[in-house]
Amino acid sequence: MARALIEVLNLEVHYGGIAAVKGVSFAVEEGEMVCLIGANGAGKTSTLKALARLLPSRGEVHYGAERIDATPPHELIPRGLALVPEGRGIFARLTVAENLAMGAYHRSDKAGIAADLKRIHGLLPRLRERSAQVAGTLSGGEQQMLAIGRALMGRPKLLLLDEPSMGLAPLMVEKVFEVIRTVAAEGMTVLLVEQNAKLALELCARGYVMESGAITVADTSTNLLADPRVRAAYLGE
Repeated sequence: MARALIEVLNLEVHYGGIAAVKGVSFAVEEGEMVCLIGANGAGKTSTLKALARLLPSRGEVHYGAERIDATPPHELIPRGLALVPEGRGIFARLTVAENLAMGAYHRSDKAGIAADLKRIHGLLPRLRERSAQVAGTLSGGEQQMLAIGRALMGRPKLLLLDEPSMGLAPLMVEKVFEVIRTVAAEGMTVLLVEQNAKLALELCARGYVMESGAITVADTSTNLLADPRVRAAYLGE
């Protein structure tokens, strides 16, 4: 078994007196694709934001050989941890090209940056076509592509994806998940938060079910897809 790229121990997130994440523990192995599924308000987004150090939290987060639960968020990107946030979080007043350049702000290897840009344009040709367009004028699907492309420009080892299908038309969802599948097949480690549980479980090898801030079930995706509780609660069956 590969070693854990990220290991989370007793993670807690509070909003004032409200506990959004209640001592969750899980791990994602290097090169693995894992999903975190659950209803709205289950604590999934809070978990990802805590891992990216965008929310204060308690507990331990180990990334590779380092403990990062006290690391400033801007130091995580050069270390290979990138978040594609819920709602995309693009720089709306910058162009597509400028957004992609921001993804590589910490890098100085010009040849590598140029090669990665060419690769992302190949994966997401719409971004090449829209290079000079102001990002805020893109469609929702194009903005999601841009958010993913920007994250990939940082050459992440671990890609955190928060609700990449949210608000997208089915055809665009298919395209976005095709890109996710491609980068995962190339060896990138992916932790996916996704409300479309069927889509997430079909894409990932393993999954964790989160309810009311706690992980209640952890299993292979095959077993979760066959679990009557999961099918009733999240697959509409």
